[in-house]
Amino acid sequence: MEETVTTAARDHAVVYAPQIQELLARKEKVFRIDATTVGVSDVQLIAAVVAARPVLAPERSVFKPAAGADIDHDSATRTIRALGQDVTTALQAPAPPAHRLSGPWPDAATAYLRQWLFSSDPLPVSLLSKRGVTRSDTLSRIADRAVTAWPGADGGGTALARQIRTAPSVQDKRQAVALYRRASATLSDGVAALATNALWLMNRADAEEVARCGRTAVLWETLRLLPPAWMLFRTGGDAYAGLHPAIGPQDDIALFPLLMHRDPEYWTDPLVFRPQRWSGVDEPERTPGFMPFGFDGARCWARHMVVPLAERLLDVALEQGIAIRGAQRGTHVPLRSLLSVRFEAGAAL
Repeated sequence: MEETVTTAARDHAVVYAPQIQELLARKEKVFRIDATTVGVSDVQLIAAVVAARPVLAPERSVFKPAAGADIDHDSATRTIRALGQDVTTALQAPAPPAHRLSGPWPDAATAYLRQWLFSSDPLPVSLLSKRGVTRSDTLSRIADRAVTAWPGADGGGTALARQIRTAPSVQDKRQAVALYRRASATLSDGVAALATNALWLMNRADAEEVARCGRTAVLWETLRLLPPAWMLFRTGGDAYAGLHPAIGPQDDIALFPLLMHRDPEYWTDPLVFRPQRWSGVDEPERTPGFMPFGFDGARCWARHMVVPLAERLLDVALEQGIAIRGAQRGTHVPLRSLLSVRFEAGAAL
C-alpha cells in the first residue's frame, strides 16, 4: 500500500513494509494479529493496558536484564542522568562537520550522532558506540569483554563511560558496559529516525509554513505522523484478561501509536502534515490520542533529550545545505523496530 501524505505544497508517497501496510488498512481498533497476539490502537484501551501493571524487565529496551541479572532502579537512574549530562555537553559544544551527514539517511545521521556524543571516549569504550560493532553480536561480545577488562584511562570522556570505570564490582562493570552500548545506540538511532522523518516531511511541505511554525512543532507533528516508536509490546497475563473481550489471559498485546495517531476521532485531517496544529500547545504529550513516548508510568527514559537533540541535528543539516538528493517523490519504510523513511542526502551544490 502506498500512503500519500498531504502537505500544503504537494503530495508525496510513503510506501510501508507489507506488515505495516496491513495494519494501516485495518478499520478495527482491537484486532487479532495471530493466535497469541492482539493488536490495539484504541486510545482508552491502550491507557488501560499500560495502567494494568508495571512494565516487566524483559519488556524494556535499555533496562532489560544484562549480564545475567536485572537492572536495578539506581543503576537505571544513574544511566539516565549520565546520558542527560552527555547530551547537554554535546548541545553546548560545536557540532562535527556537516559533510558527515551526506549519504543514506538515517544511517548517516546515526553515525553522526554517535560521533558527536561519544567520540571523546577512549578505546576500547568508544567501540561500544560504533554501528559496525553494535550490529554484530560477535563483535559486541568481544568489545564488551575488552571494556570490562580495560575500560580505558581515568579522566575525560563521557559521563556514561565513567559509569563503567567507577563500577564497584565485575558484575556492576558488565552491566555498565551493556547499558552504555544500549543507551548510546537507542538514543542515537531514535533521534536519527525522528530527524530523518522530519527532514523528509519538511522537504515536501510549504517552506514558509515550516519556518513560521518552527522546528519544534515540525518534530511534534513528525512524532504524530511517523513516530519512530510505532509499536509497544506487552507480554500477556491475567492483568489484561478483563480489559476487553478479545483479550485472553495468554494473549500478548501489541500497542500501536502509529494507528492511534491517525484516529480521525482525535485528529483533524489525520494524514495531513500540519506542524501548525502544535502552535501554542504548551504540553504536547498531554494531547489526547498522542503517545510519542508512552503513557504516564511507562514513558521513554530519554524523552527529554530526544526532541532538543533532533532539533539541533536538523539545524546543523539545514544550515549546511544538507538536503534530499534528486527529485525523490517516494520513499520506503522497512519493517524495523524504529519506523524511519530512507533516502540519500547531501550538501546542495
